[in-house]
Amino acid sequence: MLTVIVLLFFVILSVTIYWYYQKDDVVIKKEHIIESIPEGFTSFGIDISHHQGKINWERLMRDDGFDSVIQFVYCKATEGKDHIDTQWEYNRQELIKLNIAHGAYHFFALSSDPKEQAKHFLSQWNKSEYDLPPVLDVETEGLTDKELIAAMKIWLQEVEQKTGMRPIIYTSLHFYETKFAKDFSEYKFWIAAYSRRPNCLEDARILHWQYSEKGELPGIREKVDFNVSKITYL
Repeated sequence: MLTVIVLLFFVILSVTIYWYYQKDDVVIKKEHIIESIPEGFTSFGIDISHHQGKINWERLMRDDGFDSVIQFVYCKATEGKDHIDTQWEYNRQELIKLNIAHGAYHFFALSSDPKEQAKHFLSQWNKSEYDLPPVLDVETEGLTDKELIAAMKIWLQEVEQKTGMRPIIYTSLHFYETKFAKDFSEYKFWIAAYSRRPNCLEDARILHWQYSEKGELPGIREKVDFNVSKITYL
């Protein structure tokens, strides 16, 4: 009886493990992704980090042919003054190998010196011919708006000075409307808004719109952010 129970346990465990590692095999049609893209934008892209685990880029972009749908990708590279995303190096190498237009983003930590954060980001991100402008990801509060904006400008100016590329600011629609709309007149924004459409097409400063955080794609086991852009990527 014990042998039967043990055998049954391992059968159930094997099926569970198989299901977990094969769940990215659920059929996801390109047409469904295309139908989800909001009108008025020219390109579709995703942003990823360690939260998506190890992505099967070959499966996604070649075997399933989503290279005709996904025109750009942003990867998390760093956070604060010393953290490196665990999937950054792998994602970077795969995207370069596949010749996919992509960029890197830095998650801004309010507790760390902005110049040190810029230095850390630049130590991990070496510009290549496929690179899109770097992105500063600002999602948390803790400083006054004045202090936050001043710290952001230090990071932005440091990165632009060293790379010759003006960074884009990623933030929520709420932060944009309540904190940043009156500042950063020379910068472009990437806005996250899931419950309502931001004034993207009319606002020249909004370049990208992250319209979903629950996207599904073959080769990626976890949910992924869906984005659209006013830029046409080739």
